Amino acid sequence: MGLKNKKVKAFTLSELLVVLVIVGILILIALPQLMPLITRARSVEAKQALKHLHTLQRTHFFEYSRYSNNIQQIGFEQEPLVTSQEGGNANYIVEIINASPQTFQARATAVVDFDGDGQFNVWEIDEKGQLIEVVPD
Repeated sequence: MGLKNKKVKAFTLSELLVVLVIVGILILIALPQLMPLITRARSVEAKQALKHLHTLQRTHFFEYSRYSNNIQQIGFEQEPLVTSQEGGNANYIVEIINASPQTFQARATAVVDFDGDGQFNVWEIDEKGQLIEVVPD
């Protein structure tokens, strides 16, 4: 019977709300400084996709002595985009923009504006494997 009257120590609702407001303010202060890090982390996806496409193009070149301008012909599969109906995970669309027997150039263009500044990140790679950020975000 003595246990029913014993109160448990706890925080009040107003104390919890004050803590949540403080945490929210701290997040709003830190977020603008974290956006470049988030953008750089997402650009790794473009770099990896372009490096993979470069490997596929090199394999095609060794087999047929020329680069291909058909992305499906070399075996590259575009992951579903985050903007697609399927609700994919890819933030970049990859395409071959130029191909000749001796050279090629491919591009990965972001479909999401990561930092909300109106610019979409663009990366390119060539037959030498040189990655270039054409449009920074």
